[in-house]
Formats: sequence, C-alpha cells, structure tokens
Amino acid sequence: MENVAIFDSPGKGRGLKATKEFWAGDVIFSEASISAVVFDSLADRICHSCFRRQDKLQRCGQCKFAHYCDRTCQRAGWAEHKQECGAIKTYGKVPNENIRLVSRILWRLDKEGGVVSDTQLTTLEELEDHTADMQEDELKELKVDIHNFLDYWPRNSKQHLVEDISHMFGVINCNGFTVSDQRGLQAVGVGLFPNLCLVNHDCWPNCTVILNHGKIELRSLGKISEGEELTVGYVDYINLSEERRRLLKTQYFFDCTCEHCTNHIKDDLKMAGKEVDGVKPSDEQVKEATDYCFGMLDKLEKARLNGDYHEVVKICKECVEKTEPVLADTHIYLLRIWSTLSEVQAYLQYFDDAAEYARKMVEGYMKLYHPNNATLGMAAMRAGVTHWQAGQIEVGHGMICKAYAILMITHGPTHPITKDLDAMRIQTEMELRMFKQNEYVYHSMREAALKNKPMAMMHEPKSVEEGIKNLFHRRK
Repeated sequence: MENVAIFDSPGKGRGLKATKEFWAGDVIFSEASISAVVFDSLADRICHSCFRRQDKLQRCGQCKFAHYCDRTCQRAGWAEHKQECGAIKTYGKVPNENIRLVSRILWRLDKEGGVVSDTQLTTLEELEDHTADMQEDELKELKVDIHNFLDYWPRNSKQHLVEDISHMFGVINCNGFTVSDQRGLQAVGVGLFPNLCLVNHDCWPNCTVILNHGKIELRSLGKISEGEELTVGYVDYINLSEERRRLLKTQYFFDCTCEHCTNHIKDDLKMAGKEVDGVKPSDEQVKEATDYCFGMLDKLEKARLNGDYHEVVKICKECVEKTEPVLADTHIYLLRIWSTLSEVQAYLQYFDDAAEYARKMVEGYMKLYHPNNATLGMAAMRAGVTHWQAGQIEVGHGMICKAYAILMITHGPTHPITKDLDAMRIQTEMELRMFKQNEYVYHSMREAALKNKPMAMMHEPKSVEEGIKNLFHRRK
C-alpha cells in the first residue's frame, strides 16, 4: 500500500490519495476481502470458495448448504466455513447473506484481531456505518437482522455487544463490494474490502475497481498526479445528475458535490432531442417522446419477467418507431430500449437486428461515458460479438478491438474476460483477412462451420435495470 496514503478529503472525510504518478491501466493496489459470501439466490450454483459458476457442485455433507467445485475448493474454504457449518447445523436453517457475512467477519476478527494483514490501512471499527442516517424501514430490517443474528450466533463463540453487531451490519450495508463470477459478467456475492472502503466517490472518477482472481484491483483510468485524490463511481454515470444525487443520498448518505453533479454536465445530452439538418424538435415533442419511452420501459420489463421475449421485441420496436425520429442517440431512455432490444434479439438469434441496435447503443455511450469506462468496454464487446454472429466481420472486429483496448485498462491483461476478448480479437482478425481475400469463400466456410457446430443460444436477457452492477452492494 506504498502507492496510497490516507488524508482528510475536503467535505468527504477520510479518503485516499496517490503518493506517486499513475497512468491509464496501472494497478494502484490490490486487496483480498476480509470475508465474502455467495448471494442467497445463487447459493447452490456458485462455489462458496472460488466463486466460480459450475454446472455440478459438491455439497457440504455436514450443513448441506455450502457448495464447492471439488475437494480442493472445499479444503481451501474450510477455514472460513468451519464455524459457519456448525452454526447452520445448530440453528437448523440458513440465515440471509448479510448475517452470514457479518458472522464470518466477526469470527475472523475474533481470531486475528482488527487488522488481519500488514497492508490493511484501517480497522473496521473506524469505518462509517451510517446507522444514524437510516430510514425507518431500513432500521426495522436492521433490527430483524440483529435479532436473527443473535439466534444464529453460537453460544460457544465470543459474544459481542449489540452496538458492535449493529455497526458491522451498517458497514457492510454501505461498504459491501459485489463479488463477480470468474468471467466478471455477473455479481454472485458480496465481500468486505477495508482499504477500498476508504476510496471516495466521484461521478467522473479517475479509478475503477475490478475483481481479478479473488482480489479487487483499483486501476487508474488515466493520468493521476502525485497527491491527487483517488475516486471511483458508486453509481452509474448514465443517470441524470439529479438521480445520481438521489441514489447517493439514499444509499450512501452523502450529498454529491462533484463537478458533473454541480454543473449538470451532459444532462442535456441525456434528455436531448434529435437534430436533423440543424432543426431540433420542440420541447413538447421531446417531453412527449420521453414520457412515452419511460412508460414502455415498465411494460417491457413485465414482459421480460414473464419470459415473453417476442412481446419484448414488439414493445421495443413500437417504442423505437415512435421515439427514434424525435430523441437523440444519447437519450438515456432510448439507449435502454436499444440495449434491451439488441440483447433480446441476440437471444432469439435475430443477429442482424441485434447488431444494428447494439451499434447504436455503443455510439450513444461513446458520447456520454468516459472513454475508458468499463460499461462502454463491455457494451462494445457485446456489439462486436453480435456483429460477428450476424456475419458482419468488419464492424465486429473493429468493435472487439475497441472493447479490448478499454478492458486492457479497466480489467488488465490477466483478467479472464480480457483473455477471452483477446482470443476473439485474434480470431476475428484472421477471419477479416480471409474476408478481404475472398468474400464468397469466407461466407461459404462460415456457413459450413455454423452448420457443423450450431451457434449456442445467448444467456437469457437480464432486467433493463441490471446491466453493469453498481460498484457497491446494497441490500434491496
């Protein structure tokens, strides 16, 4: 941790600053969690030790709850699971993920003390819990969790004061970091990383955080000068400044005063009308299209939850037909429609349509996001793969190269998804050379290959709200 130092950030409290100069893609620090648990909803599909998604997992023979890839993972996870295993058997049921995480943390602190490694910059007691700022419904949930924790906590373990237990629940509620699967595509659990908790928010941050081989990495998005504060984005920048401020206030209990919120930077683009030959639609037309788009988002989400993807496509296309002539390609509701439409069309294997909307989505994102934003990189990767699936090798290779350049900065060369993307880049580059030499031969070979090896279905489309997860886990 020689690259960073704790300091008092004006208006924010404690923060971290750089003690040397960094450039895009530099790893400022990496950190293992004090503890992490798999989400309740994925407990039987994710390994509780390495957090990999596997088709067949071995279940713990004692508690019947924890699942592992194999004996190796089970042995690796036993130190953390040992006390949990006995507690679950005695309790007779499995408590929720927050209770399991607090329990694992307290067992580790009881064994090793408040500082569990030489690189830990702060104790958990020093972290903010914001329990005094919670709303009434949140306080009720907290009291229920504490009550259930006390029933679950073994009598032969060290007993803790209710205030200390409450503090720990508050800490993970506003500082828990989402743990992703091995490819970094899905949030599968939550963990606590004390040093990361010291990194403050900015809507236009100079750092990003990624989970890589079990540790988080704080990576620089561009040049950072010595002495400059290190920041990450707690919420997605695609939201309007007013909505970001609301989310930050309700979820993380502070008022954002960053430049982008204070000056409402890019809010005009996010709600803009489409300009054609210097002519813009009226404010009334833009408002009508915006309201219509917003209403359709609710309808398509209901259809998605019902698994009626053809209805999702129908709703999206109706919305596009009505609003695309009026709304700019940076309008955030139209971008969400395009994103959903491209994902569902790819799932249904209508790849030409999917590619068109994926390309529009990326072009809009490029005007809104930081050029090294991970969300932009993932969107470009998705668009590249979709164009490849549609047989549009030139655009597909270009998108994949763009995505690779971004993910080399945000994820780094050793991350599994960057390695996958590099393999795609090499493959599409080879195919592009073949295409330029003889288009007919290329398409003939491609068609024969796809017949011999049918293209796998895409993953089921996610919620339009889900996308890339917020940086920090919040219990809903």
